[in-house]
Amino acid sequence: MDIGQSLSRNARRIPEKTAIIYEDRTYTYQQLNQEVNQLAHGLIQQGVKSGDKVALMMKNSDKFVIVYYAILKAGAIAVPVNFRLTVNEVSYILDNSDASVVLCDEEYASLINEATLQNKKLHLKVTAGVQALSGQITYRELLHENRGNPDVSVDESDDAEILYTSGTTGYPKGALFDHHRVLHVAFNTSMILKISSDDVLLHAAPLFHSAQLNLFMVPGIYLGCTQIIHQNFEPQKVLQAIEHHKISFFFGVPTMYNFLLQVPDKNNYDLTSVTRCGYGAAPMPVALLEQAMALFSTDQFYNMCGQTEGGPGAGAFLLPEQHKTKIGAGGKASLNTELRVVDEHGNDIAPGGVGEFIIQSEMVMKGYYNKPEETAKTLQNGWLYTGDLATIDEDGFITLVDRKKDMIVSGGENVYSTEVEQALYRHPQLLDLTVVGLPDPVWGEKVVAIIVPKPNETLDYAELKSFCKGHLADYKVPVEFIEETVIPRNASGKVLKYRIREALVSNKPVNPLNVH
Repeated sequence: MDIGQSLSRNARRIPEKTAIIYEDRTYTYQQLNQEVNQLAHGLIQQGVKSGDKVALMMKNSDKFVIVYYAILKAGAIAVPVNFRLTVNEVSYILDNSDASVVLCDEEYASLINEATLQNKKLHLKVTAGVQALSGQITYRELLHENRGNPDVSVDESDDAEILYTSGTTGYPKGALFDHHRVLHVAFNTSMILKISSDDVLLHAAPLFHSAQLNLFMVPGIYLGCTQIIHQNFEPQKVLQAIEHHKISFFFGVPTMYNFLLQVPDKNNYDLTSVTRCGYGAAPMPVALLEQAMALFSTDQFYNMCGQTEGGPGAGAFLLPEQHKTKIGAGGKASLNTELRVVDEHGNDIAPGGVGEFIIQSEMVMKGYYNKPEETAKTLQNGWLYTGDLATIDEDGFITLVDRKKDMIVSGGENVYSTEVEQALYRHPQLLDLTVVGLPDPVWGEKVVAIIVPKPNETLDYAELKSFCKGHLADYKVPVEFIEETVIPRNASGKVLKYRIREALVSNKPVNPLNVH
């Protein structure tokens, strides 16, 4: 079995069922498969061979789905690229991945040309636009007349994806997966989340990210679901789509839920079709989770605690019934996964202690592409070392407390930013926030909160500090509050704390930052 074969089978099994809807374009499974095949034949005709790397830099659209499956049907390896990256970052990924072909949206055609000026590995650049720039061809020119399945042998052990990490600590690394690993993410996730062919899924988070791609899009095609695709996340349009298309399962990162709750007429939409919700990619404050449950009128929420290197299906899941007693926790090991929390020597820590969260599963990446040293540090004795700090209780539930590199040591005491953030999110005037540690000559590091107030709210910083003291030990209370209009995040919703720290340490403004 391979990923592309799941689409081919559904084209024969349920040819007339709606597969995807994007704006005014609707594809049945037969129509989707035919265009995928046309593009796959076109790639092969242009010299793409089994094992070649083909990059795609595209926003969410019908074309993203078609390109992704065409790459796999041609026997090649898909390399999704974050469309928000700079020229230098894109150049790095295309070079590091050994991509020989890149397909992009029209708006990124110039960026791709600039990013590949020194690239000797690429032999084909394709734009989804009507007209091609110099050195490029159009998507329509690439389509072949043959709509049949390509005669390419693809094995489950063949490589399928290189997914670049979020890059929260610098340049991203490419996590390599074969078809077996990706399909097992799809199987396990579908069972845990109870996704079936009757479900209608909405893609509002970026498809280039491992969560939306492997946890939902690939399983959706495999099962024969109908999937609605939004190019960007627009809160009001999401609520409209849920009502119009009767979305049954909604997934979002915490920031997305936060913005849905800010829609003025949110309670006027019929959201009753949503029977289950998922969240992940970043910690979900308990206060925000409770508000999200009220918005969707359901307590059927799933916490998916994983990372790109884990597929991200290998990790911890907190099921709806477990939210009643373990709300705020990351969860227990997902299907076909083992997890541990260990000290710096790899020994299991006692319940209640803090250590590194490690994972073992057949869903875990093969390694970082072209980075053997980083692979050796991350994959040790069959275990994936996540870099996340967590606690574990007597029942085996883990709770993430921080990234190892983000832990704050103030006056010899460990301060976990997630705990401080959870407390601050309960303040009724705050819309968004994050907590970082900055150098301090007395305490080593000081706790600093970057906060975004809700519209038309004026903050009283003395009151805010008093509020924190009611929920946190004194040494955990932020000594500075920095008011901002936006928190810097990457496309998967993770806060770019290293960039915030760099800006503040070097006294460089970020939007700008105003210290109070």
